[in-house]
Amino acid sequence: MAYPRLIRRATLACGALAAALAVDLVTKWLILNVVMVPPRTIEIAPFFNLTLGFNTGVSFGMFREFFLDRPLMLAGIKMVIVAGLLLWAMRTPKPLETLGLGLIAGGAMGNIVDRISQGAVTDFLDFRIGGWHWPAFNMADTTITIGVALLIAGSFWPGRSVAPVLKRPSGAGH
Repeated sequence: MAYPRLIRRATLACGALAAALAVDLVTKWLILNVVMVPPRTIEIAPFFNLTLGFNTGVSFGMFREFFLDRPLMLAGIKMVIVAGLLLWAMRTPKPLETLGLGLIAGGAMGNIVDRISQGAVTDFLDFRIGGWHWPAFNMADTTITIGVALLIAGSFWPGRSVAPVLKRPSGAGH
């Protein structure tokens, strides 16, 4: 791996991480300190509300009871995952995948900051269509979802594989 390529990958991944983290932290600060004072439901559209909620579990509140008294354990697990995502981002030759991995890592970091600082993740985006209601989420969750979509799209994009392709020596027969 050439050194300039590694720098470009690191810049892209860390830039995406920083942007996702900044958007998440700013929106959560605004919700907690400006918009939701006092806490209430604000109808933006018939299908979209701002509703303040706190998630002590994992995605969609899963394992809430287990992690309720262990927020630092969950934060530690997520930090290891973020480190793995960044290492993966340094290895992939596809910029779309690098960007996606950076966004996923940044969203995860935003939720880690919440979990460490208040023991729960702040959620406030609330969508419902007819009788269907999606659990409230935040901008970190949004950047994670966008990152996953980019990662999937990047897997279909032509480009080099991370694993080297072994070539048959010239003159080798079957």
